[in-house]
Amino acid sequence: MAADPLPKPSFSMGRKWGIALKTGLVLLVLLSVVVMVNYISRDYHTRFHLSTRTQIELSPRTVGFLKSLTNQVRVTLYYDQRDEFYSTMADLLKEYWKVNPRITIDTVDYLRNPGAAQSAKEAYKLNSVTDTNLIIFDCGGRIRPVPGTGLVHCTLELIRDEEGVERARRKPLAFLGESAFTSALIEVTSPKKPVVCFLQGPDFTHSITSADELTGYFKFAALAQESGAEVMQVFLAGTNTMPPECNLLIVPGPRSALSTNELSQIDNYLAQGSRLMVLFNSGTRTRDTGLEEILTKWGVEVGHNALGDTRNSPSGSTNDLVIAGFSMHSVVNPVLDEYLYMMRPRSIAQIGLRTPPADAPKVEEIAYTEPLGNMARIDRRYPVMVAVEKGTLPGGVSERGTTRILVAGDSYFLANHQLDDYGNRDFAWSALSWLLGRAQMIDGIGPRPVLEYRLIMTAAQMEGAEWLLLGGLPGGTLLLGGLVWLRRRR
Repeated sequence: MAADPLPKPSFSMGRKWGIALKTGLVLLVLLSVVVMVNYISRDYHTRFHLSTRTQIELSPRTVGFLKSLTNQVRVTLYYDQRDEFYSTMADLLKEYWKVNPRITIDTVDYLRNPGAAQSAKEAYKLNSVTDTNLIIFDCGGRIRPVPGTGLVHCTLELIRDEEGVERARRKPLAFLGESAFTSALIEVTSPKKPVVCFLQGPDFTHSITSADELTGYFKFAALAQESGAEVMQVFLAGTNTMPPECNLLIVPGPRSALSTNELSQIDNYLAQGSRLMVLFNSGTRTRDTGLEEILTKWGVEVGHNALGDTRNSPSGSTNDLVIAGFSMHSVVNPVLDEYLYMMRPRSIAQIGLRTPPADAPKVEEIAYTEPLGNMARIDRRYPVMVAVEKGTLPGGVSERGTTRILVAGDSYFLANHQLDDYGNRDFAWSALSWLLGRAQMIDGIGPRPVLEYRLIMTAAQMEGAEWLLLGGLPGGTLLLGGLVWLRRRR
């Protein structure tokens, strides 16, 4: 019987080579497309977040500043990596690096990496025991450390532990990292620091060297330094003159009539195109300080009153007041969702002119009380803060540039104790930034709310969840696999 013929191959040798060549070309084309897409996406890309918890989106102002940055900046995250806010700081810095790779980031855990920690201490002179959890910005030897502890606003709340015992915990409310980091970058990449001058002397309520809760401005001066400015005390009594390097003059609560020389120096300072912050208080509501007349020329009216209402007072008295009404302005935009806490503020209003001259300054009322009953018992809102701005006219000459004035009816709300109440600190930061002309530090860069999601379960529910995760899920997977195996055996 003849042997069965051998089966013919399914594909000839030539067809096999053809298929292999075609497959290779397809893979080559696919690889080329992947490479080109990655190359193009380096400059043209869109990022989105699948989780709101990891979403850290920089403001347009910060992105614009970062894209214009040409300096090499080294950022050292000198931080305890087990701190609850470490990942927040690291994620935000990573966003800065993604926009501008000239920003390099080094991480030093000072508790678990003593060698690197010692090198950082020597490089940045970290000799104090309080030099912990710092974000250090360094550009060519210009160094700016940012304390991480002050970037998260917290409140204390009572919670019950597993044993049902109440204990206090820090609940985060707002994160101020972006404004602080952008400010630090501006400072270390700027060749010269602006100078903030506080007018001091016996005629003023507040001293920047005092730690007193009501009359001290020590914290406010420290905040000015944190914003990247140099702080200076100025005494204009007698024949003293205004320092030529002064970029911003702050008048902290005049409590009596200023001297002729003080008023003359302030008037001339404004005429040169300067920056001024005047903080009145109710102590001088029945007498003039001389500043009222100067401010009238700039379209500002200072009221001889003291505003109070028990309906809008945290203490239920007429001694303090919560300010909740704001207009859209760079100074108050970061606190639109917050409140200001003031002590019997005076009204500060715009002087309305039917036909203002062409060179009239731009005057805006930017903060208001809630409706208060006046002497006629008619509820109305009172303005307590005014912002003034006047640029140089075409053909005009100004020694310093645009004039900016900020006038508030209370000076105590920026004192040591009140500075940390409500949104007072955020306001102080944005006010300094606007007055110093650092718009990129404040427009759209406000405090970001911190969202928390907490699952509350009883002990029995927790035990049931543990059994479900440890036994139910693996057991269900094994049962399903067993059913599939039995079906295949039939």
